Amino acid sequence: MFRGPREEVEWVNVYWIAFVWVAMALAASLISIRIGVSVALVEILVGAVVGNLPHASSFLHQTQFTDFLASIGSMILTFLAGAEIDPPTMRHHWKASCAIGIGSVAVPMIGAGLFLRLALSWSEQASVIGGIALSTTSVAIVYAVMVETGLNRRELGKLILAATFVTGLVSLLALGVAFAHDPVPLATFIVVGAAIIAALPGALRWVTRSFGHRVSEPDIKLLLAALLGLGALAVRAGSLAVLPAYVAGVAVAGVFARDRISLDRLRSISFALLTPFFFLRAGTLISAPALARGLGVIVALLALKMLTKAVGVWPMTLVFKLPRREAAYVTLLMATGLTFGSITALFGLEHGYISQSQYTVLVTVVVLSAVAPTLIAQQLFQPRVVDEEEEEALGAEDVAPVHPRRRVPAPTPPDG
Repeated sequence: MFRGPREEVEWVNVYWIAFVWVAMALAASLISIRIGVSVALVEILVGAVVGNLPHASSFLHQTQFTDFLASIGSMILTFLAGAEIDPPTMRHHWKASCAIGIGSVAVPMIGAGLFLRLALSWSEQASVIGGIALSTTSVAIVYAVMVETGLNRRELGKLILAATFVTGLVSLLALGVAFAHDPVPLATFIVVGAAIIAALPGALRWVTRSFGHRVSEPDIKLLLAALLGLGALAVRAGSLAVLPAYVAGVAVAGVFARDRISLDRLRSISFALLTPFFFLRAGTLISAPALARGLGVIVALLALKMLTKAVGVWPMTLVFKLPRREAAYVTLLMATGLTFGSITALFGLEHGYISQSQYTVLVTVVVLSAVAPTLIAQQLFQPRVVDEEEEEALGAEDVAPVHPRRRVPAPTPPDG
């Protein structure tokens, strides 16, 4: 059974390792198209199935090479998710996105942390790690679903992405504040990172205006250099590489709103090569024996996460007058976990805040939360994509951001 250790096997060359992973990604893509389910979910399931096959370690290897590609994939995917957040929509629905996002992270963080501390007798630090891991929303899953359904161009999808941004930012800030020990590298990261992010939109406009979209892709290389540099600063400061990537994506969202060529090309590269390693690797972390041994705790924590997410999100969707079907869809997607949850659990393990068994439980719950809520949302509550004329008719700030069940007539201009 494959448990995901980093292993270097002398007789297996890097091309064979890459072939196995890309072949799994291809199979997941074909299955996804055939059954109409998000490819991100199928990649997770394919990774879980293949990773738990007998003698999987003889043909499926996780090395520094695959770990690096998975890490880059998660970073770029997080950047792309931030870049899809439409600044005018964020300003237009800032009340709804902030209310839904903060409710989505605050209630689960407190509820899960108290449950782990009081009911399961985890240490204080482990309970904090667990509470943060179970409060996150998967940027990767939500973004992938929004792109595949076409909702990333619609008001509902933009609202979901904006709320996801708030949730991710709050949870990552909570992790950084709770476990920050050396203020000097952290302060350096904040100051230098803020300067790079502030200069990035102007630099991207200058490169695009001066050199255009050439075959050598200078605009893509600029973005990659900025993301890798920010990631290096974040890791040096004891933070997470995905945090500055997320903020950088939001910073350049206005540039991409006027010119999507760079965004679409970077997304093609990411979805074709990099993100499959991230999602497949997440699936391989699901251990069938560990799942069986800790099934009761895992089911309880998964139910707790979904319940606390519902308590934190559902009332906010009703306050801002989303129709009940769309409110259920938003609530379920906000209950997904993967990117930040697994990163938080790994951070806790690497720094000795949680044990290997606690890590296994958290990662399994996080990965399962990427599958269960999304499948329910996609199969039972997915809204139809509204047309552009309908979107224009729904312009009132924070009042019924979407209403896909009926056409709302455009307001009649006053006489004269």
